[in-house]
Amino acid sequence: MHDDPSSELELTAPLVPLFIIAGGRALPRDSEYEHTTMITAQDGASAAARTLAPEARAVMDLIADGFLSVAEVAAHTHLPLGIVRILLAQMAEDGLIHVRNPVPHAERHDPVLLTAVLDGLMRIRTGA
Repeated sequence: MHDDPSSELELTAPLVPLFIIAGGRALPRDSEYEHTTMITAQDGASAAARTLAPEARAVMDLIADGFLSVAEVAAHTHLPLGIVRILLAQMAEDGLIHVRNPVPHAERHDPVLLTAVLDGLMRIRTGA
């Protein structure tokens, strides 16, 4: 056991800025963004972006011209995914961003289209 208080500070110091960036907030349960959730800025949100914290402003700059996934936003900003999710939840609550959730896996396939493709392949195979 160490009596040196600076050794304890070294272990916790990297966590403090993330806590400050998140504003002490936790991710709301209804804002569980997946890695592939697409984010873009709302029309007219650039004026409000001037009053945001630097990290949120960096996110707004990234998504101002189009959609990026939550994972891409985290990669470009070099922030942990959890912190990015908290920032995005706050920005969505403030009406600054538009969120497009990924299509659920079960809804991605059109059974009519798949049947038509299968029928076409069977006709090619049989030469009909």
